[in-house]
Amino acid sequence: MRVTRSTTLRFAALIFFLQLIGGAGVLLTVRQLTRAEITGDAQTYAERLRDDLLGAWRQGGQAGLAAMADARSDPDRLPRSAILVIDPQGRFVAGNLAAWPPTLDPEDGATTIDLFRIGGEESERMRVIATHLPDGGRLLTGHVIEGELHVASVMEGAMLAALALGVILAGLAAWAAAQMIERRLNATVATAEAIAAGDLDKRVPLHDADDAFEALAHSVNHMLDRITMLMGELKIATDGLAHDLRSPLTRLRAMLEKALTASQDPEAREMVARSIEEGDRLLAMLDTALRITRAEAGLGREAFHRTDVSALLVDMAEVYGPLAEERGFTIEADAPDGLTAPVHRELLGQAIANLIDNALKYGRGRIHLAARAEGEMLAITVADDGPGIPVDRRGEALRRFGRLDAARSESGAGLGLSLAAAAARLHGGTLELGDNNPGLVVRLTIGR
Repeated sequence: MRVTRSTTLRFAALIFFLQLIGGAGVLLTVRQLTRAEITGDAQTYAERLRDDLLGAWRQGGQAGLAAMADARSDPDRLPRSAILVIDPQGRFVAGNLAAWPPTLDPEDGATTIDLFRIGGEESERMRVIATHLPDGGRLLTGHVIEGELHVASVMEGAMLAALALGVILAGLAAWAAAQMIERRLNATVATAEAIAAGDLDKRVPLHDADDAFEALAHSVNHMLDRITMLMGELKIATDGLAHDLRSPLTRLRAMLEKALTASQDPEAREMVARSIEEGDRLLAMLDTALRITRAEAGLGREAFHRTDVSALLVDMAEVYGPLAEERGFTIEADAPDGLTAPVHRELLGQAIANLIDNALKYGRGRIHLAARAEGEMLAITVADDGPGIPVDRRGEALRRFGRLDAARSESGAGLGLSLAAAAARLHGGTLELGDNNPGLVVRLTIGR
């Protein structure tokens, strides 16, 4: 199905069919013109012959007509003449045709027909004209075109063979044109895929040509230069923002801790402690938001290292085991040994931790971690036995700062799933929410 939808294939097919239609059109035109010329010349000859014979009738009556008819049908002098004169009773008078064709009427005018000439063994194609004679008899004059039609048929066969060769050449030309376009476009596609994979230095190769493909390559490269510059500015801005905001928040937290130590009023101490918690929460939100922004911008691929994802899941299950047990959960990891992939270990670990944390907050019963290889991808799933998320609310849950009604009673900022989705995209995969029947299963895929 993908092949039939290919624009390149359609372009090649268009070239092929245009050349095929053009060749067929030329062949049909030549055939019609050739046959029209042959029959036209033969009809002109038949008309002159008729006029001469009618002149002989006017001068010498039937005897004069018969004498000229016999002379003009002499095969040695005029080998391609066809003449027949019959009297009013339909009896043969003169000529080289034995009998009047039963299907031919003098009112038909000029026509092309197959007839036997006297002494001939095979019928011949000829152009004839039927004429009424003044005494009630009839005159048939014509010109044999069998030889010309045979030559025309041979020529048509040669042209048909040339058309068949032209069809093959048209197919080769269409294939070559499609391959040329495919190669030029594949270079652009490969560059786009490399950029998406994190190689921001990749550019479309130039060929020093003056065509639309070269213009496209220049435009894409200019766009990529601009994107690279903006990405660098984004990195500088996000790093600066993180530093500028963390410093005052850290100082604020330090002052609050001093105030907590210095205060003797229990109510004041409680309010300061809550302020410290909110400050910590704000710092965590800032750190997570910056992580998401950097991941969505493709920053961090330089920190990719081949990692044992199976071991990572086991470690996450062990780390969260005590907390899960305290909250009445069981947590287990199921992954075959040796599942490795190039990943940003810290970011992927944070993404999985966020998914486990969500399961502890909103799920119940059992939390199941699993990893499986799926072709070129590796799928990590975190499933729980809780109420799950309705299908029509899952898009909202994946949005940054998106929190469903059931989640508003829990601490958090609605960034856990957003960070996991950004981490999946940074690793060339996706994040999907599904049904665990009952519960929610979150499926995070990464490239291997």
